[in-house]
Amino acid sequence: MIGPAFRNGGVFAAPPVMSDASVDLSIVIPAYNEAPRIRRSLERVREFLDSRAFSWEVVVVDDGSQDDTIEIVRAVGETDGRGRIRVIRCDVNRGKGGALRCGIAATRGRRILMMDADLATPIEELDRLSSALDAGARVAVGSRAVSGSEIVRSQSWLRVLSGRLGNLWIRSVAVPGVHDTQCGFKLFDGDVGRQLFAMSREDRFGIDIEILCLARRRLHVQIVEVGVKWQHQSGSKVRLRDYLDVLVKVPRIAWSVSRRSIDASAGAE
Repeated sequence: MIGPAFRNGGVFAAPPVMSDASVDLSIVIPAYNEAPRIRRSLERVREFLDSRAFSWEVVVVDDGSQDDTIEIVRAVGETDGRGRIRVIRCDVNRGKGGALRCGIAATRGRRILMMDADLATPIEELDRLSSALDAGARVAVGSRAVSGSEIVRSQSWLRVLSGRLGNLWIRSVAVPGVHDTQCGFKLFDGDVGRQLFAMSREDRFGIDIEILCLARRRLHVQIVEVGVKWQHQSGSKVRLRDYLDVLVKVPRIAWSVSRRSIDASAGAE
């Protein structure tokens, strides 16, 4: 049972817990109206994890869905029968950042993987990121822009161009040295990940930039960017205007992080 809720940047979430030695890996998946594919994604994730010799849990955060997402996740959890797949319900849509903050606060794993419900980066790419943490990194960032990456199906030329130009802006202002901040596949040392998200404030797609900026500027932990396989998925919730909105917020995110307390209790200022 996790502790009392606290208000963090307008989102109620549980205070972060410490790693539980009985859980090696926690996976957090934010989901908004993902009924058409969440069952298939969870079954694929479970099949992969069951082939590995470590303990795990999957936390799906239903971000105020208006379809059957939450019922489907519960049904998959019941078929697992071991309490390893569970769902947290947000009554209203808070956005990717708010959903991740709630979900990661509820994890217990020694490591935490955040990933997208559409499996744009397949779960099998976990091995590459795990190797980076085994070698000493505290944060491993899946990337579509470094050596070793493989784009199976690309986005439109406009999205690709805006992404490249946008990352130049992000690197120059907020997160130098990371060539792809927005890939939704990231692995954290568990306690570092919980602390970072407790300190975070962004509710929507700016969360990736904020978390990496916090890791670099406030906690001074090692971040390794790892090339991964990636495939554009139809039905993506990230629209071009959402990405442009993120780019507008980059200076504010960087400024806010520079004055943020590193209080691990809740990240409150």
